[in-house]
Amino acid sequence: MAQQQKNEPEIPYLTRTQVLMAMGVTAIILWIVAKVWLQLGYFSLMSWRWHQQEFLIGVGLGLTITGFSSLAYRFSPLYRKSADYYLEIVLKPLALPDLIWLGLLPGLSEELLFRGVMLPALGLDHFAVIVSSICFGVLHLSGSGQWAYVIWATIVGVVLGYSAFLSGNLLVPIVAHVVTNLVSSYFWKIQQYKG
Repeated sequence: MAQQQKNEPEIPYLTRTQVLMAMGVTAIILWIVAKVWLQLGYFSLMSWRWHQQEFLIGVGLGLTITGFSSLAYRFSPLYRKSADYYLEIVLKPLALPDLIWLGLLPGLSEELLFRGVMLPALGLDHFAVIVSSICFGVLHLSGSGQWAYVIWATIVGVVLGYSAFLSGNLLVPIVAHVVTNLVSSYFWKIQQYKG
């Protein structure tokens, strides 16, 4: 009995509507924080512009992150347990078409704040990449046993941060983030249907 209680999430399971509302509200809050920070700061939003090559780099980066996440999921029981906990709460109640929102809302709002605003605000250097990545990782903390997922999200934040820093185009991490969320969530949902 005590074992079952340990596996229950620290936050209650949510309905599909609650998850979609939480994603929307979180995206709005991150957008507001980004706008206020831009208004109060003496820096500009990192530029983002359409460029086919950088779009494709973002797609490739997103698929690469998804591939490494899949390897970590397969070979690290600690990461798998941590990821399943997070994904059970967020993904399980969603229908397949909802995954579009799961890709777009966090991909746009989180990249706007963590790479678009935080990187230039902190100096657009290695320090800025590390600090913004740690903040990004902590955003993914959904329980006290979730540190493996937070560490993974921080590593992904470093990759996304350097993709923005090196390209000078916010489009690269946005596309990578959206692709990562869409592809990894789709494969997780498909595995749940099979299992």
